[in-house]
Amino acid sequence: MGTLEGKKALITGAASGIGRATALLFAREGAAVAIADIDREGGESVVETIAGQGGSAVFIPCDVSVAEDCNRAVERTVQKFGRLDILFNNAGIIRRATVPDTTEEEWDRAMAVNSKSVFLMCRYAIPVMARAGGGVIINTASGWGLVGGRRAASYCASKGAVVQLTRAMALDHGEQNIRVNCICPGDTDTPMLQEEARQLELPPVEFVAGAADRPLKRVGSPEDIARAVLYLASDASSFVTGTTLVVDGGGLAG
Repeated sequence: MGTLEGKKALITGAASGIGRATALLFAREGAAVAIADIDREGGESVVETIAGQGGSAVFIPCDVSVAEDCNRAVERTVQKFGRLDILFNNAGIIRRATVPDTTEEEWDRAMAVNSKSVFLMCRYAIPVMARAGGGVIINTASGWGLVGGRRAASYCASKGAVVQLTRAMALDHGEQNIRVNCICPGDTDTPMLQEEARQLELPPVEFVAGAADRPLKRVGSPEDIARAVLYLASDASSFVTGTTLVVDGGGLAG
Protein backbone atom coordinates (compact mmCIF):
# COMPACT_ATOMS: atom_id res chain seq x y z
CA MET A 1 0.00 0.00 0.00
CA GLY A 2 1.19 3.51 -0.84
CA THR A 3 1.77 6.33 1.58
CA LEU A 4 -1.46 8.03 0.45
CA GLU A 5 -3.54 4.94 -0.20
CA GLY A 6 -7.23 5.88 -0.39
CA LYS A 7 -6.65 9.62 -0.06
CA LYS A 8 -8.32 12.18 -2.33
CA ALA A 9 -6.23 15.17 -3.39
CA LEU A 10 -6.77 18.42 -5.28
CA ILE A 11 -3.70 20.08 -6.82
CA THR A 12 -3.70 23.50 -8.49
CA GLY A 13 -1.18 24.33 -11.19
CA ALA A 14 -0.91 20.60 -11.81
CA ALA A 15 -0.51 20.65 -15.59
CA SER A 16 3.26 21.16 -15.47
CA GLY A 17 6.32 21.56 -13.28
CA ILE A 18 6.05 20.92 -9.55
CA GLY A 19 2.30 20.39 -9.69
CA ARG A 20 2.57 17.74 -12.38
CA ALA A 21 5.39 15.91 -10.59
CA THR A 22 3.40 15.96 -7.35
CA ALA A 23 0.23 14.68 -9.03
CA LEU A 24 2.13 11.76 -10.55
CA LEU A 25 3.81 10.96 -7.23
CA PHE A 26 0.57 11.20 -5.25
CA ALA A 27 -1.10 8.83 -7.73
CA ARG A 28 1.76 6.33 -7.44
CA GLU A 29 1.36 6.51 -3.67
CA GLY A 30 -2.32 5.55 -3.91
CA ALA A 31 -4.18 8.87 -4.00
CA ALA A 32 -6.93 9.84 -6.41
CA VAL A 33 -5.98 13.24 -7.82
CA ALA A 34 -7.96 16.19 -9.18
CA ILE A 35 -5.83 18.21 -11.60
CA ALA A 36 -6.85 21.89 -11.54
CA ASP A 37 -5.26 24.22 -14.09
CA ILE A 38 -6.02 26.72 -16.86
CA ASP A 39 -3.94 24.57 -19.23
CA ARG A 40 -6.44 22.01 -20.50
CA GLU A 41 -4.03 20.18 -22.79
CA GLY A 42 -1.38 19.83 -20.11
CA GLY A 43 -3.89 18.90 -17.43
CA GLU A 44 -5.56 16.22 -19.53
CA SER A 45 -2.13 14.82 -20.37
CA VAL A 46 -1.43 14.36 -16.66
CA VAL A 47 -4.76 12.59 -16.22
CA GLU A 48 -3.97 10.27 -19.14
CA THR A 49 -0.57 9.45 -17.69
CA ILE A 50 -2.04 8.63 -14.28
CA ALA A 51 -4.78 6.52 -15.84
CA GLY A 52 -2.20 4.67 -17.94
CA GLN A 53 -0.40 3.74 -14.73
CA GLY A 54 -3.59 2.40 -13.17
CA GLY A 55 -4.40 5.46 -11.08
CA SER A 56 -7.47 7.66 -10.75
CA ALA A 57 -7.50 11.32 -11.80
CA VAL A 58 -9.78 14.00 -13.19
CA PHE A 59 -9.00 17.31 -14.90
CA ILE A 60 -10.86 20.41 -13.69
CA PRO A 61 -10.44 23.65 -15.68
CA CYS A 62 -9.70 26.34 -13.12
CA ASP A 63 -8.48 29.92 -12.97
CA VAL A 64 -7.37 30.05 -9.35
CA SER A 65 -7.82 33.83 -9.20
CA VAL A 66 -11.58 33.44 -9.76
CA ALA A 67 -13.77 32.51 -6.78
CA GLU A 68 -16.34 30.61 -8.82
CA ASP A 69 -13.64 28.43 -10.39
CA CYS A 70 -12.13 27.62 -7.00
CA ASN A 71 -15.52 26.72 -5.55
CA ARG A 72 -16.26 24.52 -8.55
CA ALA A 73 -12.89 22.77 -8.26
CA VAL A 74 -13.60 21.79 -4.67
CA GLU A 75 -17.17 20.75 -5.46
CA ARG A 76 -16.18 18.64 -8.47
CA THR A 77 -13.42 16.93 -6.50
CA VAL A 78 -15.92 15.90 -3.82
CA GLN A 79 -18.48 14.86 -6.44
CA LYS A 80 -15.89 12.71 -8.23
CA PHE A 81 -14.08 11.18 -5.27
CA GLY A 82 -16.52 11.51 -2.36
CA ARG A 83 -14.34 13.73 -0.17
CA LEU A 84 -11.25 15.95 -0.09
CA ASP A 85 -8.32 14.94 2.12
CA ILE A 86 -5.41 16.93 0.66
CA LEU A 87 -5.28 20.36 -0.97
CA PHE A 88 -2.01 21.43 -2.60
CA ASN A 89 -2.15 25.11 -3.55
CA ASN A 90 0.63 25.20 -6.09
CA ALA A 91 -0.43 27.49 -8.96
CA GLY A 92 1.86 30.48 -9.40
CA ILE A 93 3.37 33.04 -11.75
CA ILE A 94 6.40 35.32 -11.64
CA ARG A 95 7.17 38.82 -12.84
CA ARG A 96 10.85 39.76 -12.61
CA ALA A 97 10.77 43.53 -12.08
CA THR A 98 11.35 46.24 -9.50
CA VAL A 99 8.42 48.21 -8.08
CA PRO A 100 8.80 51.14 -10.53
CA ASP A 101 8.96 48.70 -13.45
CA THR A 102 5.90 46.71 -12.34
CA THR A 103 2.53 47.84 -13.67
CA GLU A 104 -0.51 47.88 -11.42
CA GLU A 105 -2.05 45.14 -13.54
CA GLU A 106 1.06 42.96 -13.16
CA TRP A 107 1.06 43.51 -9.41
CA ASP A 108 -2.61 42.62 -9.10
CA ARG A 109 -2.20 39.50 -11.23
CA ALA A 110 0.76 38.23 -9.19
CA MET A 111 -1.11 38.76 -5.93
CA ALA A 112 -4.26 37.15 -7.34
CA VAL A 113 -2.60 34.00 -8.67
CA ASN A 114 0.06 33.53 -6.00
CA SER A 115 -1.72 34.48 -2.77
CA LYS A 116 -5.41 35.31 -3.26
CA SER A 117 -5.79 31.87 -4.85
CA VAL A 118 -4.66 30.23 -1.61
CA PHE A 119 -7.30 32.20 0.30
CA LEU A 120 -9.99 31.29 -2.21
CA MET A 121 -9.23 27.57 -2.44
CA CYS A 122 -8.96 27.26 1.35
CA ARG A 123 -12.16 29.23 1.87
CA TYR A 124 -14.06 26.49 0.05
CA ALA A 125 -11.95 23.49 1.05
CA ILE A 126 -11.71 24.03 4.81
CA PRO A 127 -15.44 23.62 5.56
CA VAL A 128 -15.46 20.40 3.49
CA MET A 129 -12.46 19.04 5.40
CA ALA A 130 -13.83 20.12 8.76
CA ARG A 131 -17.13 18.30 8.19
CA ALA A 132 -15.19 15.15 7.27
CA GLY A 133 -13.05 15.26 10.40
CA GLY A 134 -9.87 16.88 9.08
CA GLY A 135 -7.46 17.21 6.22
CA VAL A 136 -4.13 18.54 5.02
CA ILE A 137 -3.32 21.76 3.16
CA ILE A 138 0.07 22.47 1.59
CA ASN A 139 0.83 25.84 0.01
CA THR A 140 3.68 26.64 -2.36
CA ALA A 141 5.54 29.70 -1.15
CA SER A 142 9.20 30.33 -2.03
CA GLY A 143 12.59 31.01 -0.53
CA TRP A 144 11.84 34.56 -1.65
CA GLY A 145 8.82 34.49 0.65
CA LEU A 146 11.33 34.35 3.53
CA VAL A 147 14.11 36.59 2.21
CA GLY A 148 14.13 39.31 -0.41
CA GLY A 149 15.10 38.85 -4.04
CA ARG A 150 16.22 41.39 -6.63
CA ARG A 151 13.90 42.43 -9.45
CA ALA A 152 11.02 40.32 -8.14
CA ALA A 153 9.01 42.69 -5.96
CA SER A 154 5.52 41.38 -6.67
CA TYR A 155 6.65 37.76 -6.45
CA CYS A 156 8.39 38.26 -3.10
CA ALA A 157 5.39 40.10 -1.66
CA SER A 158 2.89 37.49 -2.84
CA LYS A 159 4.94 34.56 -1.57
CA GLY A 160 5.57 36.26 1.77
CA ALA A 161 1.79 36.52 2.08
CA VAL A 162 1.49 32.77 1.52
CA VAL A 163 3.92 32.08 4.37
CA GLN A 164 1.95 34.22 6.81
CA LEU A 165 -1.44 32.97 5.62
CA THR A 166 -0.20 29.42 6.18
CA ARG A 167 0.70 30.20 9.78
CA ALA A 168 -2.61 31.96 10.43
CA MET A 169 -4.67 29.07 9.06
CA ALA A 170 -2.66 26.54 11.06
CA LEU A 171 -3.60 28.41 14.23
CA ASP A 172 -7.24 28.79 13.24
CA HIS A 173 -7.94 25.24 12.10
CA GLY A 174 -5.77 22.92 14.18
CA GLU A 175 -8.71 22.11 16.42
CA GLN A 176 -10.57 20.90 13.32
CA ASN A 177 -7.73 18.44 12.68
CA ILE A 178 -6.61 20.38 9.61
CA ARG A 179 -2.86 20.71 9.21
CA VAL A 180 -1.58 23.64 7.12
CA ASN A 181 2.03 23.92 5.96
CA CYS A 182 3.95 25.46 3.10
CA ILE A 183 6.97 24.54 1.07
CA CYS A 184 9.57 27.10 0.04
CA PRO A 185 11.33 25.78 -3.06
CA GLY A 186 14.51 27.23 -4.43
CA ASP A 187 15.14 27.52 -8.16
CA THR A 188 13.61 24.46 -9.80
CA ASP A 189 13.87 23.22 -13.38
CA THR A 190 10.34 24.09 -14.49
CA PRO A 191 8.80 26.23 -17.26
CA MET A 192 8.72 29.10 -14.75
CA LEU A 193 12.51 29.05 -14.47
CA GLN A 194 12.75 29.36 -18.25
CA GLU A 195 10.25 32.21 -18.14
CA GLU A 196 12.45 34.03 -15.63
CA ALA A 197 15.41 33.77 -18.00
CA ARG A 198 13.27 35.20 -20.80
CA GLN A 199 12.07 38.12 -18.68
CA LEU A 200 15.62 38.93 -17.57
CA GLU A 201 16.84 38.58 -21.17
CA LEU A 202 19.44 36.01 -20.19
CA PRO A 203 20.39 32.83 -22.07
CA PRO A 204 18.62 29.94 -20.30
CA VAL A 205 21.85 27.96 -19.90
CA GLU A 206 23.59 30.93 -18.28
CA PHE A 207 20.61 31.63 -16.00
CA VAL A 208 20.37 28.03 -14.80
CA ALA A 209 24.12 27.92 -14.18
CA GLY A 210 23.82 30.99 -11.95
CA ALA A 211 20.83 29.50 -10.14
CA ALA A 212 22.89 26.38 -9.38
CA ASP A 213 25.34 28.42 -7.28
CA ARG A 214 24.31 26.86 -3.97
CA PRO A 215 25.81 24.18 -1.67
CA LEU A 216 24.39 21.24 -3.66
CA LYS A 217 25.57 22.85 -6.93
CA ARG A 218 22.40 22.28 -8.93
CA VAL A 219 18.88 23.56 -9.31
CA GLY A 220 16.07 21.41 -8.01
CA SER A 221 13.99 19.00 -10.05
CA PRO A 222 10.18 18.99 -9.82
CA GLU A 223 10.49 15.54 -8.28
CA ASP A 224 12.72 16.93 -5.49
CA ILE A 225 9.94 19.30 -4.49
CA ALA A 226 7.19 16.70 -4.96
CA ARG A 227 8.84 14.38 -2.44
CA ALA A 228 8.80 17.18 0.14
CA VAL A 229 5.12 17.81 -0.57
CA LEU A 230 4.44 14.10 -0.13
CA TYR A 231 6.01 14.25 3.32
CA LEU A 232 3.76 17.13 4.36
CA ALA A 233 0.69 15.41 2.89
CA SER A 234 1.33 12.08 4.59
CA ASP A 235 0.98 10.80 8.13
CA ALA A 236 4.76 11.00 8.42
CA SER A 237 4.21 14.68 9.26
CA SER A 238 1.18 14.14 11.52
CA PHE A 239 2.55 16.51 14.21
CA VAL A 240 3.68 19.20 11.75
CA THR A 241 1.55 22.28 11.13
CA GLY A 242 2.21 25.97 10.59
CA THR A 243 5.71 25.31 9.27
CA THR A 244 7.69 26.44 6.24
CA LEU A 245 9.77 23.67 4.71
CA VAL A 246 12.66 25.09 2.69
CA VAL A 247 13.67 22.82 -0.21
CA ASP A 248 16.43 24.71 -2.00
CA GLY A 249 19.68 22.75 -2.03
CA GLY A 250 21.05 24.94 0.77
CA GLY A 251 20.51 28.26 -0.96
CA LEU A 252 19.27 30.01 2.20
CA ALA A 253 21.70 28.27 4.55
CA GLY A 254 24.10 31.18 4.72
